[in-house]
Amino acid sequence: MVNALQWVFGALIIVTCVFSALYSFRSRRSADGRLRGLYASRMNISMGLMLVFIAIIQMFLFSGSSIRVVIGALFFLLGLFNLFAGMRNHSHFSRLQR
Repeated sequence: MVNALQWVFGALIIVTCVFSALYSFRSRRSADGRLRGLYASRMNISMGLMLVFIAIIQMFLFSGSSIRVVIGALFFLLGLFNLFAGMRNHSHFSRLQR
């Protein structure tokens, strides 16, 4: 069971990392400011999800040392902040796109 969860979260981390890199590349190459902001917000959402998945692996799937739990909690908070900021910016730039 734990091994399957490690594989699932590992795959989710790789997928969100690829999406984060893809949107980062699109954001830097876009000439239009609205599209640049939209891609950057999607990159933030992907990066936030990636950090949350890393935190879940750190805190729940390995033996719990206090340093591992603290680092996992920091990754979780940073991931939630990135996720929230990306969702807020995505709604803002999608309204501008219309």
